[in-house]
Amino acid sequence: MTEPRTAAEQRRDPHAFIAGLPKAELHVHHVGSASPRIVSALSARHPDSKVPTDVEALADYFTFTDFAHFIQVYLSVVDLVRTPDDVRLLTYEVARDMARQNIRYAELTLTPFSSVRRGIDDRAFMDAIEDARKSAEDELGVVLRWCFDIPGEAGLEAADETLRLATDDKLRPEGLVSFGLGGPEVGVPRPQFKPHFDAAIAAGLRSVPHAGETTGPQTIWDALTDLRAERIGHGTSAAQDPKLLAHLAEHGIPLEVCPTSNIATRAVTDLDEHPIKEFVAAGVPVTINSDDPPMFGTDLNNEYAVAARLLGLDERGIAALAKNAVEASFLDPAGKSRITAEIDTYTESWLAP
Repeated sequence: MTEPRTAAEQRRDPHAFIAGLPKAELHVHHVGSASPRIVSALSARHPDSKVPTDVEALADYFTFTDFAHFIQVYLSVVDLVRTPDDVRLLTYEVARDMARQNIRYAELTLTPFSSVRRGIDDRAFMDAIEDARKSAEDELGVVLRWCFDIPGEAGLEAADETLRLATDDKLRPEGLVSFGLGGPEVGVPRPQFKPHFDAAIAAGLRSVPHAGETTGPQTIWDALTDLRAERIGHGTSAAQDPKLLAHLAEHGIPLEVCPTSNIATRAVTDLDEHPIKEFVAAGVPVTINSDDPPMFGTDLNNEYAVAARLLGLDERGIAALAKNAVEASFLDPAGKSRITAEIDTYTESWLAP
């Protein structure tokens, strides 16, 4: 029988520290955050889907051969979200999982084009996510904000529709803060979306495209120059370009780093070779994120533990990473101060003699 750990032993365990640490997450996808139980429930609702209903079988289903295969599987799960009730259920349950990890604030990336294309009414979609958002804050203590992203593989039609949904005064949800670009990078050049990002920025939204995950540094340069990115989703290949690293550091442009995701999609071949070390050494701000956590068999707590090991961080270093995410977020100043104070209070209490 294993003896219970002493208080001193627990305090030396970074996993225990991370579990209780108040956190913010900036790069996490709506459908990609569906837990196996929710995916199973949605698949059972829609029996024409090829997605398994068995929770254990989903583990094999979510084993990816490469990034293209990941996109194929991801889109099959997207197809399970077909009604406003599906949208509301998924959104609230994602927030519930976040609350269990002590995530206080999250900018959740949604792809409304996918839902509207499948026949969900524009207004019904917005009402579903907003109802879930308000309930999550009131009942779970999780503050959610939205990033509407263009599914790049669907081209300019999707970009036009996403922009419309994000900027129509009669539709734009209260929680929307940013405009993004996801999906495959290969064959989807960033510059073609410049007019859409210009219009979104003019409407008061912040620019947060994916770039440089499965392509080279030029994709990141394009996101910076053409899309006026304020943060970069992934940015894995930035380590290949010292001038780019210097630019990111000089202008304080954060990278939304998702270590386990990069391994699962084969963007990085080996975790110990992850470029997060180069990013930090170059002075680039980094935030830690889970991307599509259940699909990759991870969660934000695990991603912090991975980052702590790769960077050799103690508790104060881990807390500093958590504060990076708060600072890089689009939360209002009062909200940032509140979560930062929570992080500091928790850390000092943990380290007190």
